[in-house]
Amino acid sequence: MRDAAVGFQCPECVAEGNKTVRHAQSVFGGAVVSTPYVTWAVLGINLLAFALQWLTGQQITTDFGMWVAGVAINDQYYRMITAAFLHGSVFHILFNSYALYLVGPQLERAFGHVKFIALYLLSALGGSVLGYWFDDPRTLTVGASGAIFGLFAAIFVVGRRLRFDVRGVAVLIVINLVITFVFPGISWTGHIGGLITGAVLAAAMAYAPRSHRVLFQTLALLGVFLALVALVVIRTGVLLS
Repeated sequence: MRDAAVGFQCPECVAEGNKTVRHAQSVFGGAVVSTPYVTWAVLGINLLAFALQWLTGQQITTDFGMWVAGVAINDQYYRMITAAFLHGSVFHILFNSYALYLVGPQLERAFGHVKFIALYLLSALGGSVLGYWFDDPRTLTVGASGAIFGLFAAIFVVGRRLRFDVRGVAVLIVINLVITFVFPGISWTGHIGGLITGAVLAAAMAYAPRSHRVLFQTLALLGVFLALVALVVIRTGVLLS
């Protein structure tokens, strides 16, 4: 038996009563997030991967960076995701880590753990897919920038949905896009691909009808994933033809 406000209740009665209790949800569905564990976990993985890059003399970069030829010829599709956890310099990882630290917790609390990591990974994949179409097949690309640009787009969409002032976010995005195209050695495909993917996903999740929110959000995530897979299959066929 368990103590109750008045008298005692059997464990079975407590369990049955809990089924009727409405659990708190985040702004756009999902469980309420008190601590953004996913954001901290991704930050930790990025830092650990960078340490391994340094210790192995960049061998990990070669083996797991985004390389169009490796994906098409050797079927190394994992590179499209693993590249997002690697970085080319101390400045590179510091910038992406700081950006994730700023916007990650807000988005994780808005969407919940699962939808947030889906947003992050699909944005990273979107950047790699655009690179798969337009990058030089010999180029090796690394960085979480595609995922970060996806988060930038998402925080803009969420702010608009909640009627916040998003002019600062818009300026931030524009400045980073200018840097992308002005300075050499930056993957514009990764940034643009992540930005577009993040915007589409965030809009679908933020504006999902409340009555069928979970279904709509799930279908949106699945639909974007399948669209990206289709683009990869088509591009592979073109490269190998």
